[in-house]
Amino acid sequence: MSLTARQEEIKQEFIRVRGSWSDTWEGVLRLDPDFLLAYLDFSAVPWRSGVLDPKVKELIYIAVDANATHMFLPGVRQHIRAALQLGVTPAEIMEVLELSATLGIHAMNIGVPILVEVLTEKGLRTGPAPLTEEQERLKVDFTRTRGYWHSFWDEMLELDPEMFAAYTEFSSVPWRTGTLEPKVKEFIYIAFDTAATHLYVKGLKLHIENAIGYGATPKEILEVMEIASVLGIHGVLAAAPILLAEVADGGGEAAQ
Repeated sequence: MSLTARQEEIKQEFIRVRGSWSDTWEGVLRLDPDFLLAYLDFSAVPWRSGVLDPKVKELIYIAVDANATHMFLPGVRQHIRAALQLGVTPAEIMEVLELSATLGIHAMNIGVPILVEVLTEKGLRTGPAPLTEEQERLKVDFTRTRGYWHSFWDEMLELDPEMFAAYTEFSSVPWRTGTLEPKVKEFIYIAFDTAATHLYVKGLKLHIENAIGYGATPKEILEVMEIASVLGIHGVLAAAPILLAEVADGGGEAAQ
């Protein structure tokens, strides 16, 4: 079914503002073009007045869409394609995916302190044990490679140094071999920590501090959050084609 003049006008405006178009937008455009136009205005704020390079913007979209708490695959494909067209290398995109894969450790960051709290309440723990020489070495290695230390690593290092050592090696790969500047790496962490599908407050605060330490401006960090703020549209993008299909199968009438 061909688009109306109004729908075609909005589609062309979308392409002009965002630089690309994906079939994932087609259902929303057909069902409610004015809603899509309002979304375009909302999502275009960092493109109109932002300060981040378009390549960095696309990497942030990838981090938001590809992380384990969201996994919006149409968006992953759209933004990988857009990033490649802008000249981002496959290695840089892979680096973003590697940075985003660290999200899983938050199970330990949240869980270990609760375990320690329960053990203390039940009289099964009286306090932190002194670190061994090997544990001290691991702490130094993490701090040198990742560029920081935070108290939420203390109990994990104490209780399970083997797990901590393995995570240090895992999370350090993009820091040792990647080419993205440290500030941009921190933007990736900020993006998935602040996203509505994760909201990991301790990590968010830490990585904002780290980003500022690497020279990031408040405007740049705010722009990362603005990009992450639009992921609510993905529910609409997933459901609109289903709505159109059910209307077609049931003989209903979709908006034109």
